Amino acid sequence: MSAAACSIPVTGRLPQVRLAAVALALAVLGGLLAWRAAGERQLALYGVGLLLGLSLYHASFGFTSAWRRLVVEGDGRGLRAQLVMLAVAVLLFFPALAEGELFGRPVSGFVAPAGTSVAIGAFLFGLGMQLGGGCASGTLYAVGGGSTRMIVTLFFFILGSVIATAHLPFWHSLPALEPFSFVEALGLLPALVLHLGLFALIFALSLLVERRRHGHILENPRLAWHPLRGPWPIWAGAVALALLNFATLALAGRPWGITSAFALWGAKLFDAVGIGVREWEWWRNQQTLLELDLWQDITSVMDFGIMIGAFLAASLAGEFRPGWRVPPRVLLAAALGGLLLGYGARLAFGCNIGAYFSGIASGSLHGWLWPVAALAGTAVGVRLRPRFGLSNP
Repeated sequence: MSAAACSIPVTGRLPQVRLAAVALALAVLGGLLAWRAAGERQLALYGVGLLLGLSLYHASFGFTSAWRRLVVEGDGRGLRAQLVMLAVAVLLFFPALAEGELFGRPVSGFVAPAGTSVAIGAFLFGLGMQLGGGCASGTLYAVGGGSTRMIVTLFFFILGSVIATAHLPFWHSLPALEPFSFVEALGLLPALVLHLGLFALIFALSLLVERRRHGHILENPRLAWHPLRGPWPIWAGAVALALLNFATLALAGRPWGITSAFALWGAKLFDAVGIGVREWEWWRNQQTLLELDLWQDITSVMDFGIMIGAFLAASLAGEFRPGWRVPPRVLLAAALGGLLLGYGARLAFGCNIGAYFSGIASGSLHGWLWPVAALAGTAVGVRLRPRFGLSNP
């Protein structure tokens, strides 16, 4: 799903050359703010965010539409692109995680308990994706690409994230396994073989389902693609995301994440309007974070980069055309979906990026539980979409 597809177009076309100049100016300004706040490494992470936004937009790399097509049509092309992304990621991540350092700097993965909160949170997230119209990465790049509907989703995504922090001690007290790393438990080579074998098995099963459903294997469209103006083949987006996640690991010492920043933004907003978020158990242990300048927060800086990068990509592609006429039922779905996305992401120790992509790339068991539960939520979500005036493929 491209960012342009998230909005309802209006008559007329904005001057794309001027927009590209504005996007470039914003990109430079953001870089200066990141560098001033935390130095060269923060500037580099902001640059990774810009490239992520460009890649997500030009490849239309979405998890939401890919899983919807898988559930509704048996179309596995988007899932297979995700498997390529994951395969490249584990080949890069596992040796570094096994060594414990990368280019002389300590690194660690996202390894979290696999249990009740992950299963419920991922289910809610999968449901929210289908109502809200995007995942975490998809919401950011769609907002940057000009989708007014997704601005609503993002606002309620942030709201759901901070509300969830009020209840996290309860959810995290529910039954769960201890954090489990395949890399630590099995060793580098067995963990790699296991993961690549599972990716190959799922890849083959998706082809089997597709052949039975359609009578043949569906092919990705052949594109006359351009690196700056797009569009990109989806496999190019898959490889780019894996490489950029690895760059994040090298620069930040941990993988790519998105939604922890949303909880921080929401908490700062609550604090500013006098809601006693500082008294919540979760935030009593995060006082330093609440005092942090957002440009000092790695996840926030990368999220800003993603949105500005997508804005630049949409302008270069001549596709930045915001639409303001969005049906009320669609706005309601965006609001409800955003709340579920934010709440679910916090319960599940992350979203489709932090828990699924980076979780599996980290060799964490919870990374495998996440997509199973999220697919179940997706199956429910696609049944609810028509009630909000949203179509399924």
